[in-house]
Amino acid sequence: MNIGNVEIKGFAALAPMAGVADRAMREICAEYGCGFSVGELASAKGITLGDKKSSELLFCSENCGIQGSQLFGCDPDIMAEATKKALEYNPKFIDINMGCPAPKVAASGGGSSLMKNPSLAKKIVEAVVKASTVPVTVKMRAGWDIDCLNAPYLAALCEEAGAQAITVHGRTKKQMYAPPVNYDIIAEVKKSVKIPVIANGDVCDAKTANQMYEKTGCDFVMVGRGAMGNPFVFEEINAFFEKRGYVKPTLEERLNICIKQIKLMKKYKPPHNAILEARKHTAWYLSGIEGAAALRKMCGEISSMDDIKAICEKALERNRDLW
Repeated sequence: MNIGNVEIKGFAALAPMAGVADRAMREICAEYGCGFSVGELASAKGITLGDKKSSELLFCSENCGIQGSQLFGCDPDIMAEATKKALEYNPKFIDINMGCPAPKVAASGGGSSLMKNPSLAKKIVEAVVKASTVPVTVKMRAGWDIDCLNAPYLAALCEEAGAQAITVHGRTKKQMYAPPVNYDIIAEVKKSVKIPVIANGDVCDAKTANQMYEKTGCDFVMVGRGAMGNPFVFEEINAFFEKRGYVKPTLEERLNICIKQIKLMKKYKPPHNAILEARKHTAWYLSGIEGAAALRKMCGEISSMDDIKAICEKALERNRDLW
C-alpha cells in the first residue's frame, strides 16, 4: 500500500492512542513489524501557541519507522499553521483527526465533532493539504451516532479535498468503544473512494485482522488496544498473510520487552512520569497469565524499576510450568 508517495510495508499499523502509543511503544511495535504508526493526537491550537506538550507529541523518531503526526482542531487556518510547524519534525504524513470521541476534544469542535459538519471538515482538509509538503490522511469514525452513519460521504469529500488515505474506526462517536464494530460501513467507505482505506476496530490478532480484510475489502488494518502489552501482534499478522510460521513469544520474552519499553519511556520522559505510566503498561503485558489479577494489583503500586522487575520475576515463578 502507498500513502501518496510513501510506500507502506506489512499488513497492520499502530493506532494513535492518546496516553498509550507514545514514542517508546511506537519504537517497540516497529521492531515487530508495524507497517506505520501515527503519533498521539496533538492540538493544532496548542501547537500554534507554542505549547511544549503539544510540540513534544509531534516528535518523529527514526526508530519508529514510518510515522505520521496527527492534529486535531476545527479552524482551517489554525490547522494549516499547525501543519507547517508539525512538518519541522519530519513526519512522513499529516493525519487529521475526525474521530476522537473524547469529550474534551469533541466539545472543542474537533475530533468526531467534525463528522457533524462535513463542509467544515472539507475546508480543513483543503487547508492542511495546501500547507503540507507530505501526504495528508484523515482518521474518522463510522459516524456521530446510529442516525448519522456518514463516513462514506465524508470520506469522499476528504478525497476531493486532497486526502490520500482514509482510516475508519467502525464505531460511532456515541458508541465510544462498545461493541459491535460496523464492518459494512467500512466496506461502504472503501467503495466510495479510490484512495487507500485503513480499517480500525477490534483487530487484536491474525484471525481478527483477516476478518477485517475479508469483510471490508480494506487496504490495510490498524491495531489499537490489541497492541497494548502485545507489540508481537504485528509479527503475528505479518506471518499469517506472508504464509510463514509464527512462534508465540515466551512469557520471559514478553516481560523482557516490557522492561525494555519502560526503560525507553524513562529515557524519553521525566522518570517519575514514566514510572507512573509504566503501571498500566506492565499490567497489559501480564494479561492472560496465571495470577494476573493479583499481579495487576501490584502494578498499581509501582514506584521504581526494581518494583517492575520484582513483579516480572513473580510472574515467571507462578507460570514457569505453563509457558
